[in-house]
Amino acid sequence: MDDIRIAIHDGPNAFKGRWEGRWIEYCQEQAIAYELVDSYGSDIINRLRDFDGYLWHFHFAKPTDQLMARHLLMAAEQMGLAVFPNTATCWHYDDKVAQKYLLEGVGAPLASTYVFYSKEEALDWLREARFPLVRKLRTGAGSYNVQLLKSFSEAKRFCDRAFGRGIPPVPGYFADTATKIKKTRDLSAFWGKLKRMPRRLRHVRLTGRQMAREKGYVLFQEFLPDNSHDIRVAVVGQRAWGFTRGVRDDDFRASGSGRIDYDPAKVPGECVKIAFRVNQALGAQSLACDFARDAAGEFRMLEVSYGYLGRAVHAAPGYWTPELEWCEGHYWPQEAVLVDLLQHIRDSKTARAS
Repeated sequence: MDDIRIAIHDGPNAFKGRWEGRWIEYCQEQAIAYELVDSYGSDIINRLRDFDGYLWHFHFAKPTDQLMARHLLMAAEQMGLAVFPNTATCWHYDDKVAQKYLLEGVGAPLASTYVFYSKEEALDWLREARFPLVRKLRTGAGSYNVQLLKSFSEAKRFCDRAFGRGIPPVPGYFADTATKIKKTRDLSAFWGKLKRMPRRLRHVRLTGRQMAREKGYVLFQEFLPDNSHDIRVAVVGQRAWGFTRGVRDDDFRASGSGRIDYDPAKVPGECVKIAFRVNQALGAQSLACDFARDAAGEFRMLEVSYGYLGRAVHAAPGYWTPELEWCEGHYWPQEAVLVDLLQHIRDSKTARAS
């Protein structure tokens, strides 16, 4: 077998369907030498010196990850390790302000997005703006920190908070309860969620204490009306999975609705092509791109992220190549990431030996 050693973050998500767990299973199945490492340990840099690759699917909602994960991964890159996610893939993760600059920079068809760092400038712009507008915080997933502003007065209240006490980035204890109940498939799933409730409440309380309020900026995005769903395309290397997500009842948001349709005929090829192009322009290893149509019927990107649910992608009936050739079957994006990483390590070893 290959003389390759892989370090995998030893985290709480190490079970099938999550990223670390699937990497572990793949390494076991393919007889790839791997070791679990504690990424939070003070000796982690010395631990990583013995490895060729390092994988850690860090999470936006964990304050410790937000504090140090990118720095550690970048340090591992500088040491010569092949890492996932690498800097190009994750530096803009869970930061919609960063994504605005990045996507505009590579010419992606981003929905018109505006950011202001002065309350006076924001209010001057809002007085001439066309409502409704979508306001977002830099951080957050599942539509928690996304809201529709229907008037100048609503936008002004948002600015008052953003340039005043700030806005907690962590959802409240019972945020989105109605949607969560609707997504529950049966009584057994409902009781399972109920049993997990104390753990969730503890997590919300501790995270809320650690994560600072968002303040000193405002971000607005044009509202794209009359969309019954959005389109998600997730790219890993030369593979793209796609599905649609229906919007919530009496709402405009699709993320977190749980209304996923995996019919590949409903995923426009144009969105797949754009996702491949943007992923290549960013030099990313993996990227999930969300699309919706504007009033003229053109597809606009709403945001991007390297972090997404592997099991949601695995449920898709196949993937497309950059030439839009369809490959039937259920595939784990985690495996695709690891396959690409291993090939990169092999190519690097061959180049050094020649």
